Amino acid sequence: MLVDTGANVTLLRTDLAQKLKEQLIYTAPNISLKTATGEKTEVRGKLDASIQCGSRKFHHRIYVADITDPCILGLDFLQKFNFAVDLEKNEIRTGGEEIPLFSAGVQHSKSCSVLAKKRTIIPERSEYLIQGVPEVPGQFRYAVTNFPSQVFQKGVPVAATLVDLKREAIPIRVLNLNNKPKILDKEDVIATCEPVVDIVARPQEFSGAQHLQSTLENLQILNEEQRSAVRKLLNEFQDLFSTCDADVGRCNMTQHRINTGDHPTIKQYPRRLPLARKEEAEHLVKEMVGNGIIEESSGPWASPIVLVKKKDGSTRLCVDYRKLNEITNKDSYPLPRIDDTLDALNGSQWFTTLDLKSGYWQVEVRPSGGF
Repeated sequence: MLVDTGANVTLLRTDLAQKLKEQLIYTAPNISLKTATGEKTEVRGKLDASIQCGSRKFHHRIYVADITDPCILGLDFLQKFNFAVDLEKNEIRTGGEEIPLFSAGVQHSKSCSVLAKKRTIIPERSEYLIQGVPEVPGQFRYAVTNFPSQVFQKGVPVAATLVDLKREAIPIRVLNLNNKPKILDKEDVIATCEPVVDIVARPQEFSGAQHLQSTLENLQILNEEQRSAVRKLLNEFQDLFSTCDADVGRCNMTQHRINTGDHPTIKQYPRRLPLARKEEAEHLVKEMVGNGIIEESSGPWASPIVLVKKKDGSTRLCVDYRKLNEITNKDSYPLPRIDDTLDALNGSQWFTTLDLKSGYWQVEVRPSGGF
């Protein structure tokens, strides 16, 4: 892992986080990564995990993102556990234990050259897409491309782009500003890549007062003192509010399990949809995958989807689980007495309700498929 005193928080690469037993908590898009060039990419989520340094284990909050290194120990971790960084001895210390550091190469930490995959002629006064390959594969994954001085001197600037270095070929967009064609030979350096390494926090969208103002406008009956109290309460718990359709939230206190006993699997064919609605369904599925609500599966159980129009005219993607429900062994839980609940409200004057944003999507399903 990389020890980085310039990183504000501790980070873990997304693919590694998905392999851990700790529960990944997906977050709203209010934190982003930023490189020195200003490019940003969203943080995927966060988790609480144990990090072993030397002979000790430390429990710490880790943020998950598509970073270049497997793990970055940030300043928050070093300060929380009183680590001392000794660059002269090339070690970090805590609790009397000395842990050696190994310096990463300058090239690894700073940039990676991208070479032309084949000889290319760029026509005069034109834009061209060149296929490139990293000079040293595997240094990092996501990076921002820039143009090296030797290419710019030829009058061929390179567009800054966020690229995935794990791809077989990296598309590099170049521009020939000259009145003559330009030739780039195979393995010419056509771009440099800078890894995404720094993190910057964006303010919560709720703080922009849009949610707050619309809520307070519906409370005309309150006087100014009461409105101030409500405003303070909403600001204190603003992280409980959904800021956008993608911000569904995630409950990791339990995992949903569907108990079907020894009943054979239910396999239903998909229902036919009109062509226009097929495109709509595909869009909704891609959106749910992108938001971390669903994922691809090759299990034997299958139930058809149903597209339902909501009151506002938009479409909700549902699944017809009636066949599955018929064979499910129901759980029985005692409900609280309604009179006890009402008695608990004694003395209160103001009441409100909380409605979960897509509540059924917030509860995790057991990894084995829920069965």
